[in-house]
Amino acid sequence: MLRTVAARHDRFALKSPFRIARGVKTAADVVTVEISEGEQTGRGEGVPYPRYGETINDALADITAVIAALSGGAGREELQALMPPGAARNAVDGALWDLEAKLAGKTIAQMLGQQPLAPIETAVTIGIDTPEAMHRAALALGPVPLVKVKVDSLMVADRIAAVRAALPAARMIVDPNESWTMALVAEMQPVLIEARVGLLEQPLPADADAGLAEFEPLVPICADESAHGVADLPRLRGRYDYVNIKLDKTGGLTGALVFAQAAEAAGFGLMLGCMVCSSLGIAPALAIAGRATFVDCDGPWWLAHDREGGVRIEGGMLYPPAPGFWGGI
Repeated sequence: MLRTVAARHDRFALKSPFRIARGVKTAADVVTVEISEGEQTGRGEGVPYPRYGETINDALADITAVIAALSGGAGREELQALMPPGAARNAVDGALWDLEAKLAGKTIAQMLGQQPLAPIETAVTIGIDTPEAMHRAALALGPVPLVKVKVDSLMVADRIAAVRAALPAARMIVDPNESWTMALVAEMQPVLIEARVGLLEQPLPADADAGLAEFEPLVPICADESAHGVADLPRLRGRYDYVNIKLDKTGGLTGALVFAQAAEAAGFGLMLGCMVCSSLGIAPALAIAGRATFVDCDGPWWLAHDREGGVRIEGGMLYPPAPGFWGGI
């Protein structure tokens, strides 16, 4: 049976500006893909990321280029050869998983031999601001189990300390988004220990992280912008302890499952991350959440209005979407 394929640009306003080292976001711009076969429709979402040279228009063009193959029945495995990893393939891959599950009358958990989705701890993010404002933002979260602190190269110790003072019991991730130098990484080690930081995420630019190979950190370091897929793992060994798996980097759940297995086999711990996205971008990632030591899937928490039936984040706990939202029955 022939399929119909549709792709569009959706925009979700944020409830407050999202500030990281490389800029400020006020909206989440995503591509949404719908693939229909008979009475069933599968949906997927991707977030084109300027850091990787992606745009909404380019993503839509890339999807348009494979519509004929998808309409003719190309599945997830064929997709890996048809499209390169990235946000466009993620959106298509998610729609194909969803459609496959619905046609089979199963959930993704059943297809993967997993237990039904349960609430999980997720990081909630404190964006860059003055230490005082970050302290207030952290207080407003309440006693969450895991917090992620965005920083750049300025007032690092003060910003981290401000969040720690507000959340004394939370596990903490610090994310400089490639804004530090090797000298600052070394200088901040005592600060990270004092604040009981559990993970330092991508402190150096992805093309300037060679110094980590000769460095013995006091806090585990996670590769994000440096880690996209299996081919990166040999270079990351000895520099990083964890890899951050994001479906927009791996090009979907299909690629993420392969990357997760290879990373674990190579001795890396797993972090599960996301872009600022809707619940449709988070739902497929939850298939990997049980394997990750750190889950950072609060993208929808930043939206003023999410897709109907999506995930809920309350008290730092992420609750799965409503049945039928994504991933089958």
